[in-house]
Amino acid sequence: MSILPPTEEKAAYVERMFSRIASGYDRVNRVMTFGLDQGWRRQVVQQVAPPVGGRSLDVGTGTGDFLPQLAAWSGDGLTVGIDFTLPMMAAGQHKLDSLGAHRAAFVGGDALRLPFPDGSFDAITTGFVMRNVTDIAQAFREMYRVARPGGVVACLEVSRPRNSLVRMGHRLYFEGVVPWIGQLLGGDRRAYTYLPQSARAFPSPERLAEIMSQAGWRHVTHRLYGLGAVAIHVGAKV
Repeated sequence: MSILPPTEEKAAYVERMFSRIASGYDRVNRVMTFGLDQGWRRQVVQQVAPPVGGRSLDVGTGTGDFLPQLAAWSGDGLTVGIDFTLPMMAAGQHKLDSLGAHRAAFVGGDALRLPFPDGSFDAITTGFVMRNVTDIAQAFREMYRVARPGGVVACLEVSRPRNSLVRMGHRLYFEGVVPWIGQLLGGDRRAYTYLPQSARAFPSPERLAEIMSQAGWRHVTHRLYGLGAVAIHVGAKV
């Protein structure tokens, strides 16, 4: 049975859901991806390659997993993570404490209305976020707006394995096992039922590349990881 909310209720639903699971979010992520999510995030950061002294933005940052990696590349530059779920950012505050306020910060805000001037950032990342927004195209238009000319965006998102046997196994795991992992480690089976269902409704990698291109991004490419379970899309602002 689908638990996906209507579009007009999705933003409020997602905010409440992530507020509930914030304290155990990182723990559940590591277990359900067998730790592979950290390697995927490193790939994303390598793709955007933040310049030393530059500015980086992570959209839908959650607990801020990308921020230490982005800050490591940019040195004394500024790294910002934006999210509209305050408990998620609070749960990740310890990741920023060692970096210092002059190098990294959380900002409360909406991916569809980024509170930054045009041309503010050299590198933009987003991970497992686009399936939770109500307008994917608008989110990429906003990221394009706040990117500087020459800036790069990289998006890490779910995909569906192309091999039929792998796809079947992935679906059984993602939709049958992951909700129970969420229940045992995060105390919220419903949230980890929503996540696989939202993945099933998400555009294919090819369609997502088209959406990015239509939003203004150029030279959009994508590559599959995790036996096709996730994809990393990369685009540039020229």
